Amino acid sequence: MTIVLVHGNPETAAIWDDLVPHLRSGEVVRLSPPGFGSPIPAGFACTTDGYRDWLAGELTRLPQPIDLIGHDWGGGHVVRIAMERPDLIRSWSSDILGCFDRDYVWHDLAQVWQTEQVGEQALAEMASVSGESRIERFMSLGMTPAIAARVVAGANEGLGRAILTLYRSAAQPVMRDLGRGLHNAAAKPGLAVIATEDGYCGGEKLARRSAERAGAKVAILNAGHWWMCQQPKQAADAINAFVVSLS
Repeated sequence: MTIVLVHGNPETAAIWDDLVPHLRSGEVVRLSPPGFGSPIPAGFACTTDGYRDWLAGELTRLPQPIDLIGHDWGGGHVVRIAMERPDLIRSWSSDILGCFDRDYVWHDLAQVWQTEQVGEQALAEMASVSGESRIERFMSLGMTPAIAARVVAGANEGLGRAILTLYRSAAQPVMRDLGRGLHNAAAKPGLAVIATEDGYCGGEKLARRSAERAGAKVAILNAGHWWMCQQPKQAADAINAFVVSLS
């Protein structure tokens, strides 16, 4: 049995550091999407379709059965696999199911990145901020000091391009249209992780509605966007219970 963890934006695999020790599995593999803590291969399209295909390719090289878990945009890629390539996994978990709901509206920063020129300017300003300030910002949103420092240190050169291309490829109505296929995710057992204080994913109502359409169980965490940093044991307990239920 292999647990595969996929992170999102603007992160690295370090976000899982405190969660992994609490997971009960034969093997835990962390995958870093191109541009988000790993290099962007030549010719790679940093679009939602491109990342779906990248993840599918990575999964074919890992030992089965696979329990696939994603956070933020990693959770988006996981849902794409659950809907379109369920043959590659035993189960799936995601914390952004609400983003696939018909009523989801992209958060303010995403809309900035999706806007030509404005997005480029915002990323230029972000790049000019000191590492210390970025660490403090991540800490204010729930990361531990150690994890925030690792995430900042692991940011790679292609991050800005990956952010702009990915978010623009998923501007509405793209996510809404993709969400029409949520029922297909019911082909394999799913878990909707709902962090009640996460303001980026549409809230609990949309997440529960999407979970129902996808036939997924629900795990509630009273935490923010980086729940795996704020409540690593509680989150791992929920994941472990879900994985055990599959046996």
